[in-house]
Amino acid sequence: MAKYDPAKQYKLSEACEIVKDVTFTKFDASVELAINLGVDPRKANQMVRGVVTLPHGTGKQTRVLVLCTPDKETEAKEAGADYVGLDEYIEKIKGGWTDVDVIICTPSVMAKVGAIGRILGPRGLMPNPKTGTVTMEIGNAVKEVKAGKIDFKVDKTGIVHTAIGKASFSAQQICENAQEVISAIIKLKPQTLKGTYLISASICTTMSPGVSIDIKSFSSAD
Repeated sequence: MAKYDPAKQYKLSEACEIVKDVTFTKFDASVELAINLGVDPRKANQMVRGVVTLPHGTGKQTRVLVLCTPDKETEAKEAGADYVGLDEYIEKIKGGWTDVDVIICTPSVMAKVGAIGRILGPRGLMPNPKTGTVTMEIGNAVKEVKAGKIDFKVDKTGIVHTAIGKASFSAQQICENAQEVISAIIKLKPQTLKGTYLISASICTTMSPGVSIDIKSFSSAD
């Protein structure tokens, strides 16, 4: 811990090394990236949302539910979906079951899925065409999610918070996953924004202190 100064900002590569050094959990903790943006998420034209495929995946088994008509069920199962169906799963979700990480559906069933939007929305599970989770290409969508595709969204306080791997990853793998997310966020800078876009960033694991990242080391977005 001596080489880690909580008040200092580190280059991304250094921060990824440190976060491994200061993690002492007995389980394989998630590594999380938090980026504070100078946007007002209440304004539709400043909502920052996107998808990115992490080069080294998330490190966890992503449980995928596909809600579709029978003609798409085989495609979903062959692509590796954990749960496939429609009405029976909608009823299960109405009953409180949300034991999945991602829900993918076809456009034709969106009316039925919309009926459970109040349950799915707060949990970040609502399928959305912008994130590729409402699609006719069910097989491709499942494979991409299983390979490490994630979606991120700025919260109401202006922070993008997302898991980018596990503490068991090498520092380089963590760094490369983080760079992928950061690059995607930089590209999404709203054209209407005046002032600073990237304010601050930090990286931590589930139980570790946060390590501040020097945003100048990876951006000229402002």
